[in-house]
Amino acid sequence: MTVTVSQIIRWKQERRPIAVLTAWDYLSAQLVDTAGVDIALVGDSLAMTVLGYDTTVPLTLDAIMHHAKAVRRGISDAMMVVDLPFLSYQVSSEQALVNAGKVMKETGAQAVKLEGGHPAMVATVARLTQVGIPVMGHVGLTPQSVHQFGGFRKQGQTEEDAEQIRQGALALERAGAFAIVLEHIPITLAKTITQELAIPTIGIGAGPHCDGQVLVTSDLWGMSDWQPPFAKPLVDLRSQAIQAVQQFCDQVRQTD
Repeated sequence: MTVTVSQIIRWKQERRPIAVLTAWDYLSAQLVDTAGVDIALVGDSLAMTVLGYDTTVPLTLDAIMHHAKAVRRGISDAMMVVDLPFLSYQVSSEQALVNAGKVMKETGAQAVKLEGGHPAMVATVARLTQVGIPVMGHVGLTPQSVHQFGGFRKQGQTEEDAEQIRQGALALERAGAFAIVLEHIPITLAKTITQELAIPTIGIGAGPHCDGQVLVTSDLWGMSDWQPPFAKPLVDLRSQAIQAVQQFCDQVRQTD
């Protein structure tokens, strides 16, 4: 049975942790869904892990929709959430509405995710939720703003920055977001936000006190050539895959 928005919210009330992983194609979607994740996130991280860009900024709406359609075909039970890429929703609430609606209609997504908790983004989230598009928020380290941050740096480390993140999360909840990703912020700040919100928080590099956790699946599998400090691989598929290919090459080239 497919996971729903109402379930995700109820799980916070029941203190049932929420497991979220990324998926980028049919195979990865099948694997995470079969393993029992609650939410499969078609994250714009695929710009880096799958398409080889240095940041998420170059990813287009058409590109992520292409991947999302493949992910949809691989999912039976998990809820599918799709990131809206850079500049596909920041220009205006109307632009966001059109593009979010396109994603929902053409990919089969059950929700979209937007970055930022500033007033303009809060207004955009309110606009989307008013017409029935479920929205997952995202505050803290928002990768689409990497150039403004000067790199993938931990956020909320000053009192002023921490309060800004906290207020953004509260505002996103009021605007109708059903959950909020807290990325790479201090543990104490994530705990405070989680306790204040009635909707679930999904942490990534934000400590153990969030209502759920998300990782980029290729980091979890040890497939990436680089992982952020908070992503600890549980297996080393990169080395195993390289060794398997080396063995294959050796077999092919072996002469009697």
